[in-house]
Amino acid sequence: MASKKIKILDNSQVQQVLKRIAYQIYENNFREKELIIAGIDGNGYIVAGMIEEQLKLICKLKITRIKTSIDKKNPSEKTMKLSDLGLKLEGKNILVVDDVLNTGKTMAYALLPFLKGNAKQIHTAVLVDRDHKNFPVRADFIGISLSTTLQDHVDVVIDKKTISVYLN
Repeated sequence: MASKKIKILDNSQVQQVLKRIAYQIYENNFREKELIIAGIDGNGYIVAGMIEEQLKLICKLKITRIKTSIDKKNPSEKTMKLSDLGLKLEGKNILVVDDVLNTGKTMAYALLPFLKGNAKQIHTAVLVDRDHKNFPVRADFIGISLSTTLQDHVDVVIDKKTISVYLN
């Protein structure tokens, strides 16, 4: 029997969620001058860009968006890359963004360069939190939390300027 795709969030709902997340991020950073947003390569980087757009509408923070590349199936410190290697991380506020937080493994490895770089503070944001943590990682800013089975799969589908979330 084929699994049925269930739409959890349509584009307008995702945009509303991202706007809420942006306000929450700004509330936590309103005294700061700068924020580095590190999107995990793939959908995480695209979601990071959407959050950046919302932040630019509501505040004057200097925002630098970078891409964090990691092998999601076999993450290790050796496979980790930042798109801006010359970026100074010491004393900076960092926001690490991904589309879906499942076990926490990808996010845990994505935090490593920022921990080593003596960041002032590190927060995490995800569009969907599945709550199946195997690693001690939690999202500070969450679009939606889903109680799913381990067999369920969450798809974040991005097509040009639209984004939707499905449960398989």
